[in-house]
Amino acid sequence: MREIITDYLDHIKTGRAQSYKNLALFPILSPHSATVEYRTLDEALAEHLITITEIDTNGSVPELKVLNTSPGMVLIIDGEELVGAKQNRIINTTIIIQARKEVIIPVSCVEQGRWSYTTPEFMSRERIMPSRLRAMKSEQVRESVRDTGEYRSHQGAIWHGLQDQARRMAAESPSMAMSHIYEKETPSLQEYLKHFRIIDSQIGAVFMINGEVAGMDLFGRPDTFAGIFPKLVQSYAIDAIDWYESKQETKALKRHVTSFLKDTLVASVECHPSVGLGTDCRFDSKKITGFALIHDNQVIHLCVFAKHGTGIPTGFTSRMGRYSQRRRTH
Repeated sequence: MREIITDYLDHIKTGRAQSYKNLALFPILSPHSATVEYRTLDEALAEHLITITEIDTNGSVPELKVLNTSPGMVLIIDGEELVGAKQNRIINTTIIIQARKEVIIPVSCVEQGRWSYTTPEFMSRERIMPSRLRAMKSEQVRESVRDTGEYRSHQGAIWHGLQDQARRMAAESPSMAMSHIYEKETPSLQEYLKHFRIIDSQIGAVFMINGEVAGMDLFGRPDTFAGIFPKLVQSYAIDAIDWYESKQETKALKRHVTSFLKDTLVASVECHPSVGLGTDCRFDSKKITGFALIHDNQVIHLCVFAKHGTGIPTGFTSRMGRYSQRRRTH
């Protein structure tokens, strides 16, 4: 699997930076496109080809049930938010749901204060988990799948992180929902979105906050990236707003992107059977954490985050790390 990942990364190129305030992205381009056919979550829900529900009437916080009734595969992307049922959740890792298949998928709760039905089924929204919390979750899932074979997060740490962010951004709500943070910042997020665009052959982007690499999402198909692009931009923009530093607005340098890509290439890789189809490969080093989903010998989604030097104060990362460590030792 490492050879597939290396070959994929060897064929990409970095485009010219786009920036607005303290958020910058470098387009990642590729002459190739994966041949694996699927619908995305939003497409499948819009066409009523999948249903997502609690696993039963009682529900289970870290699990949901997905029924794909279509003759084709469905791609659900790491961090995407599902709203409704007993509480809102986010997806713990990117998953390909097989045609005409029911799958129990791993999720995390992003609405601590509600445990009652609002709708029988889940819907999708134009949101992905904030990038720093998504990075933290990625590291937790890597440890979980290594130790137990399950794609679980540390739910308490995620709730704590969301509470902190809501408090900093004056976006606290009775149900402590992640969605309220995004809704409060809608005008600002729309301003960020206006300043970024997709270019030809783009399969992903490296994002920088306050002049330092925060993370990247790359896909096998350009159309998949185009569909998820607004969600991704907002997931980094919400953190750029949270940790805004005016002095860092013009400090996005391409050499940092080159270094980040090299760090990804040399990181250790451990591969495991995915929740759905394909193989889930986890990256780890002192500098980065992340994963790649591979199916039919092709990279479907590759996602990597910086562990340090993200343009966000180090206290945030270290505090979440200490919380996770306490969870593992008790």
